[in-house]
Amino acid sequence: MKIGVVTFPGSLDDDDAKRAVRLMGGEAVSLWHASDDLKGVDAVILPGGFSYGDYLRCGAIARFSPVMDEIVRQAHQGLPVLGICNGFQVLCEARLLPGALIRNEGRIFNALDQQLRVESNTTVWTSSFNTGEEITIAIKHGEGNYQADAETLKELEDTGRVVFRYLGNPNGSVHDIAGISNERGNVVGLMPHPEHNVDDQIANSLDGKKFFSSLAAFLGSKLPL
Repeated sequence: MKIGVVTFPGSLDDDDAKRAVRLMGGEAVSLWHASDDLKGVDAVILPGGFSYGDYLRCGAIARFSPVMDEIVRQAHQGLPVLGICNGFQVLCEARLLPGALIRNEGRIFNALDQQLRVESNTTVWTSSFNTGEEITIAIKHGEGNYQADAETLKELEDTGRVVFRYLGNPNGSVHDIAGISNERGNVVGLMPHPEHNVDDQIANSLDGKKFFSSLAAFLGSKLPL
């Protein structure tokens, strides 16, 4: 299982994501923002950080990187893509996911272990979870307040594309939304950081492992839990 992890100028969780991939038995492949070569990977992770310094808007410049042109093209063909934190913001800017992430309510930067409820296990990245399962995943963001217009929210809710909700909303996200998917279910974006919840030496929860076992199941691979 080859998982590509993109590095943008300003990425800071790319190494953490690659480490998580290796801990879960996969092969981590470094992808550079200025190249459109995805190196034959089976899936892509857009990691957290501050791509291009978050100038203009979070993810707004990263969306125009050569690597994103190819990711968008292959995502429309079914390539699994997981956007974490800044990666979620990039996915929204690239229009692979609807809506936008804005400043946290109260303009407070949040860094804590956050409880979530799994709303959908029908995506490539969530099939190992049970619907309604409550999990704990680390968050660390200042612009994680998910917003969308009423029509978009209705579509997300009616089609089961809200994947995670906050239990105790830390940032003001509408409908307590912590993560969503595209219609096909191969693209998922969320503000919490599952790559920080796979190692019992540093995490209080190992709920992040199920993201990788879900992907492995989709790809027909077997990963240790």
